[in-house]
Amino acid sequence: MAVLARQATDFGGLDMEPDDEGTVLLSGIVGSTAYGLAGPGSDVDRLGMFALPTLSLLGLHTPRESRVSTHPDVTFHEAAKLARLALGGNPTASELLWLPDDLYEVRTPLGDEAIALRSAFLSAPRVKAAYLGYATQQFRKLLTREPATTSAKVAKHARHLMRLVEQGYELYTTSHVTIRLSDPEPLRAFGEQVAADPEAARPFMAAAEDRFADARTVLPVEPDTKAVEDWLLRVRRTFWE
Repeated sequence: MAVLARQATDFGGLDMEPDDEGTVLLSGIVGSTAYGLAGPGSDVDRLGMFALPTLSLLGLHTPRESRVSTHPDVTFHEAAKLARLALGGNPTASELLWLPDDLYEVRTPLGDEAIALRSAFLSAPRVKAAYLGYATQQFRKLLTREPATTSAKVAKHARHLMRLVEQGYELYTTSHVTIRLSDPEPLRAFGEQVAADPEAARPFMAAAEDRFADARTVLPVEPDTKAVEDWLLRVRRTFWE
């Protein structure tokens, strides 16, 4: 309990409201730095999970479930919200449970339990829909971009698109996802190619659809919500007051 209490205000530099409270269970560095795609001007983004006092969730006016700031991006979700996002296959939220060890900045016993349970959040339909769906959204952004959109921003969206497809396919077929890319150069090259001609992303997306359609998944049809809920109830008991 002492370890948990010591991290109570360590929200990674996030601007906090005077009445904000909570205990950080897990936090780390995410985004381009985590993927190995950071450039000289890249921000260091952070993502975390915190627990609210259980009694504060029982009244008419409950605390915020997410605290977010930008430049750089810092996002902290309350434990129940992060669990719901991860159960839905949300790639951004789920990333927190799959970081390389050296990218975690705060780890507590309950945070480690969530990492150990990360496979329990997975289900084949939701992983496919989320990762391929997010990549499709990025593709649409490329095709409907404003004329003033810089080539650097187009390249970034393209890299994001390709990363989502590759990581989603890995997760769908192996039940594991690699956050730090072993070779980021293909993504950089793809980004430059799409920045020159956004239509260059179309064949890649068509191939991605075919890859997922033909793939044999190792994931279950439904996540193990019982295991996730048991963990969340342990969080609630720990922070009853």
